[in-house]
Amino acid sequence: MRSFAVLACSLFMLTASPVLAQDGGAASDTNMEILKEKLKADKKLLVASNMELTDAEAKKFWPLYDAYQMDLNQVNDRLAKVISDYASAYNEGNGLIKEDTAKKLLNEALAIEDTEVKLKRTYADKIGKVLSATKTARYIQIENKVRALIKFELAGRIPLVY
Repeated sequence: MRSFAVLACSLFMLTASPVLAQDGGAASDTNMEILKEKLKADKKLLVASNMELTDAEAKKFWPLYDAYQMDLNQVNDRLAKVISDYASAYNEGNGLIKEDTAKKLLNEALAIEDTEVKLKRTYADKIGKVLSATKTARYIQIENKVRALIKFELAGRIPLVY
């Protein structure tokens, strides 16, 4: 489980990287891209070490994994934007958020969660066609654990709306 925690804390950086990258310039952007690629590889290694795939299963699974990660990156980008928008509104209002801004941010946050659930269901169905139900459940469980740790980290860093 320690490897999950280390990876998830690192993946938090992936989620927050578009926000962080805005302040750093070209060198910072390059370093962030290197970090992103390493973390993606680490996550893939974590998945591989826990899936116990046969060669035939791996040949069918990994293209779906890669496609899911690409689609999940779009969710992460939206999440990073809503966090950035929240941070801006929070800072501009000295901790107070206007009603219309709060409503807009809430709706976007909920839409992101809906998108993530639909995406997970879509890929669970696709993966379920090439792997057993047990291995499909294991993969979704790994993804859920990683996402839960990332969300836990975000929850600890983002102040409540007032």
